[in-house]
Amino acid sequence: MRSWQQIKGDFPFFNESGKSLTFLDNAATTQKPKKVIDAIVDYYTRWNSNVHRGIYRLSEEATDHYEKARENIAGFIGSRDPRQLAFVRNATEALNLLAYSLGHGLQQGDEVLLTIMEHHSNIVPWQFLQEKGVKVKFADINPDGTLNMEDFQSKLTKKTRIVSATHCSNLLGTVNDAREMGKLAHDNGSIFILDAAQSVPHMPVDVHMLDCDFMAFSGHKMLGPMGIGGLYGKYELLNGLPPFNGGGEMIREVYTDHSTYADAPEKFEAGTPNVEGAVGLSAAVDYLKVIGMENVREHEKDLISYTFRKEEESGIVMLKSYGPKNPEIRGGIYTFNLGEISPMSLNDNLKNSDISIGSSIHPHDVASGLDMDDVAVRAGHHCAMPLTHRLNVVATSRASYYIYNFREDIDKLFESLERIRRLYA
Repeated sequence: MRSWQQIKGDFPFFNESGKSLTFLDNAATTQKPKKVIDAIVDYYTRWNSNVHRGIYRLSEEATDHYEKARENIAGFIGSRDPRQLAFVRNATEALNLLAYSLGHGLQQGDEVLLTIMEHHSNIVPWQFLQEKGVKVKFADINPDGTLNMEDFQSKLTKKTRIVSATHCSNLLGTVNDAREMGKLAHDNGSIFILDAAQSVPHMPVDVHMLDCDFMAFSGHKMLGPMGIGGLYGKYELLNGLPPFNGGGEMIREVYTDHSTYADAPEKFEAGTPNVEGAVGLSAAVDYLKVIGMENVREHEKDLISYTFRKEEESGIVMLKSYGPKNPEIRGGIYTFNLGEISPMSLNDNLKNSDISIGSSIHPHDVASGLDMDDVAVRAGHHCAMPLTHRLNVVATSRASYYIYNFREDIDKLFESLERIRRLYA
């Protein structure tokens, strides 16, 4: 395998941006290697045509590229049947599709079990079902940020029709035991859905081994283009769902008084699909396969381990991080505050014009300070407000790593944090 420094050289963003930027916002989106960019340009240059519709060679060639992309991406996540993969815009759309389609079969009094560490994309779509009397419940976490499995099991009841959970928390970095959660759900007679937006890009994921019924992921978080993602489903279950969008491509026959629908996955791909997105994501999958997802995972475990070592050595007393510190159950996500930014401390200091709140520095100011040193992190609630409330904070800063990050980037992060601490001391 090539060195990680050589791999970083594959990314035009770092070579041509004119900045010495340390990009640590990979949980939000990733940069793109030249091979992915070239694949998209090549499609538009050589193959651009609408798929599945033309009885001419160019359309057939475009269709072939599109379906080969499906086959490649399905294999990457362990699916043995490409029909189990429907292309969607992103994990958010996949989860909305599931909530809408599965919601047709739910009744008043039925329950959906989530965890308190879910992204809004795996909360809000299920809350829509509350209008029909469906109850949404949340399993709690332990003090170290791991899922409280006793609470999870206690909230599984005979009314629990669906369990939908994150594989890796985008705030805590916690990697949940998806296989065990799925087993408990299935033993209870519940459908098990996995939000894998933060796991498929960062570690080996095999849907067959995990035995999830459905799984959602996004392409742009794994080196692919924006606007493309995947919904995996066991074929009998996926094909049994009612369609989400209506229109061309997803139909079999249309009459003035009714329509019949194509089988999955076409049933869920109404209209002209994002063909270039599928081609680009397939190129990203090829790129990651050459590196090896085991190597990606080990690299990020090294980075998060090094991060906690730097945290301990930094001597920044006000630095507080969140989530488990065991790299075996932690993704490459480091979420922290300089001081405790609790709702109470914020309310107590509303009249204080200083950007420092008591002995704390607001995460937005931390992120702005880091940006002055060309370090890009995310600050806010990270689309996980129930979790920030559970942690009794209003916001956090988050550094998240990928294949083009090194220990030197973490050194730069902590050097900048020390400068910020001194500035507001």
